[in-house]
This record gives sequence, structure tokens and C-alpha cells, in this order.
Amino acid sequence: MSNAHLFLKSGFPRAPLQNGIGRYVCQLQRITLKYCKSSGSSKGMREFLEHELVDFSRSNPGVAVYIKPRRHRTAVISAEFLNGERTWINCRNHSRDEISKWVHVMKQSNGQAEEMRLRKQWHTDIPSVQGPWTPFTHRHHSANTTEFPCKELSKLKITEPSATEKLLELYQAQREKVSKSG
Repeated sequence: MSNAHLFLKSGFPRAPLQNGIGRYVCQLQRITLKYCKSSGSSKGMREFLEHELVDFSRSNPGVAVYIKPRRHRTAVISAEFLNGERTWINCRNHSRDEISKWVHVMKQSNGQAEEMRLRKQWHTDIPSVQGPWTPFTHRHHSANTTEFPCKELSKLKITEPSATEKLLELYQAQREKVSKSG
């Protein structure tokens, strides 16, 4: 087994600035598509630029798209994210569909999740000493040995009258008061 994962940054999974709790903010700030106008290895990138780039930029107005033709160089996708991270993907001999998938992967990424070794699969800022809450945390222990369905446990537990019942009581009291006075 390889120990290459030990050289990765380690951390906890987290959404940047709790992204998605209010509204989602795309973390991709700008994407640069570099290609050669004549090289055969950039054919897929040129097809992507001709057929799909306009649709991508219309559907993602918050992402700045740059196109950089370079002579005798392989096709590359370079992405910059809101947290300052930069990533790039070598697209030598990739088809148009593969480049489209990589662009969408970059759009959905936050720039750091791929390079991070997770310490745990979950993280909380305020851990509980008592352990996690479950629906059975404050139940009476007799429910463990009861056979279900049980009529006794199926009864509705009402400790105070509902708002409708309170209104009906007020109405009845007012009606009796009117009948006594009249």
C-alpha cells in the first residue's frame, strides 16, 4: 500500500462559508481555456469552443471565461476559485465531451476538496459530550420490551386543550352569559 496520501493536506470536509445554507454561490471565479489552433491534440478543445462555450457562459454569468490560443502547446483548462486556489487539467487528445465534463467538474468544485486527505467523514465546530441525539434518546426504557402495535402507546397524549377547544369554550361561556341576561 502506498503512503502517498500522507503528503496531502489534511482537514475536515466543509462548505466554504457554509455555502448552500442560504443560497448557493459558485466557487469558480474564472476559467481559462488554452489551446493550439493547428495541433491535432487540441481538436477536442476547439470543438468545445465552437459548440458549447457560448451555452456554458450564458448559463454561468458569474464565471469569467478566458480563451488563450497558444502555438504548439497542448490544450489545458486552468481554473481559479474564490478562495484563491488554482487548478489545471491537461486536456491533450481529449474529446469535446470529456472537456465539457471537466469544465462542469471545475464549476462544481471548490478548488480544495480533491487535494485534501479527510481526517473524519464529518466535522462539527461544537462537539457534544453527551453523544448524538436520536429519536429514542429520551424515551422510557419500557418501550424496548413492548410488542408493537400497542394500543396504550398509540394513544394521543394531550396535556392542554387545543386552540379550537379554547375558542369553543369561550363561545359556550359567552352564549350562556347572553342566555342568562336575556
